[in-house]
Amino acid sequence: MTKEPEYGTMKKKVVFYDSDKRYADLKIRLQQDGLSQAKFFRSILTGYLSQDPSILDFIDKVKTEKDNKPASKKRNKEIRELIKVGNEKMGKILLDENDIENIFDILEDEESTF
Repeated sequence: MTKEPEYGTMKKKVVFYDSDKRYADLKIRLQQDGLSQAKFFRSILTGYLSQDPSILDFIDKVKTEKDNKPASKKRNKEIRELIKVGNEKMGKILLDENDIENIFDILEDEESTF
């Protein structure tokens, strides 16, 4: 029986269309910034998925321009505040890499004393 690939390991292609002018402008800007097209889009996607505040600011701006509604600005601000509070709570709950490393160091020290 064929084993199903593990979720998150398969590569997917993301495609969209834009004008030839904007494509050329993008390629020029990417070359000026020393970025490949793949690096640029993956970085933007990572920032969006990880809720990077600078990317979210831009997304809020895009949503507000698209909707052109004052209520959208208020809603975006509320959402941003909820994300901030959530991230702060996660920071208090989760251990970062240094905390984890310190725990392992303590465990190693304890183990060597026995």
